[in-house]
Amino acid sequence: MQAQSNSIGTGSTRRIIHICGIAVCGLILLCGCDKQQQQATAPPAPKVEYVTLAASSIQLTTKLPGRTTPFRVAEIRPQVSGLLQKRLFTEGSNVQAGQILYQIDPAPFQAVLANARAALGRAEANLPATKARVERYQKMLAINAVSQQDYDDAVSALNQLEADIQYYRANEHSALINLDYTKIVAPIAGRIGRSNVTDGAIVTAYQGLPLATIQQLDPIYVDIPQSTTDLLRLQRRLQDGRLHRDNKQSKVKLLLPSDHSYPLEGTLQFSDITVDPTTASVTLRTLFPNPDNILLPGMFLQTVINEGVNTQALLIPQQGVARDPKGNPYALVVDEQNTAAYRPLELDRAIGDKWLLKSGLQPGDRVIVTGLMMLRPGTVVNASEFNDSAATKAAQSAPQAH
Repeated sequence: MQAQSNSIGTGSTRRIIHICGIAVCGLILLCGCDKQQQQATAPPAPKVEYVTLAASSIQLTTKLPGRTTPFRVAEIRPQVSGLLQKRLFTEGSNVQAGQILYQIDPAPFQAVLANARAALGRAEANLPATKARVERYQKMLAINAVSQQDYDDAVSALNQLEADIQYYRANEHSALINLDYTKIVAPIAGRIGRSNVTDGAIVTAYQGLPLATIQQLDPIYVDIPQSTTDLLRLQRRLQDGRLHRDNKQSKVKLLLPSDHSYPLEGTLQFSDITVDPTTASVTLRTLFPNPDNILLPGMFLQTVINEGVNTQALLIPQQGVARDPKGNPYALVVDEQNTAAYRPLELDRAIGDKWLLKSGLQPGDRVIVTGLMMLRPGTVVNASEFNDSAATKAAQSAPQAH
């Protein structure tokens, strides 16, 4: 009985061990399957496209508002007083230098001229006799036929007569000038505005109210206010070597209010040395040809001024720049281990669809431009070179909006 019970106990133990072994093998198989399933369902590395940065030489420009100012302005005022007989120009027309604009009644001035000429003629008529008397007295004085006093009186009379002749000649010249001033002429060529007086008005010499105003519009000035901050920044860039001057430095372009470019280039004349205390800016004066009078005085325009050439410029596509929660720009680059790396940026300005960099990246860096959504620094990526030819073809084949 005892042997039989031992054999039964031993069989039960073997059965239990066998069942436990089967369970352990099942667990091992299940764990291996789970690992294979996890490996089979692991997401692939995200696909991204990048551009490789390279330094380039670019012309930097800046846009500033400007206002047109006439090249020359002449306010027409009479130089003699009198009755205005006639206006001899068409308001709003172009006039030439020397063209007669107004006619003042010349009759009073002609009378004054006639009187001056008559007095001059009378004095000149007495001159030969007076000279002859002096010559006779001089001969008679040598033989004591006349006294020294008589001779001195004759010489004095001659000198006084010659002085009177000079005086009457000056009066004649003054009368001629005043008579000429009755014709009010244009001192410069340009476009004349409306007349402030009509025929029959009494005008006064050098009166405060101008009769009309002439403005020369070809060429024409465009005055541009530039803040002292921008001016000092530009000077620092030139001193640091980040910008270089070129032969286009003095060239200026113009944008009309209709957003069209003005066809002719202007030139930078000078920069004012006085800062406006109300705006903290200096005035840049540019000169533009205006043969068709497209530009009129007082127009507000946008100007494009050349700052210089940046020979080591780094341009990054705007789509490759993101912002952190504080608004600071950054980019993700593909490093040597094909992982996304974080790079904080300092931007200068937008040039077309790209940003000009101040700092943060170097030539040769691979900047990610597509696939940035939900991409985190340190993520292993499947990177390829960005090729925008397909996007360009798609944009060209797409229907245009009207």
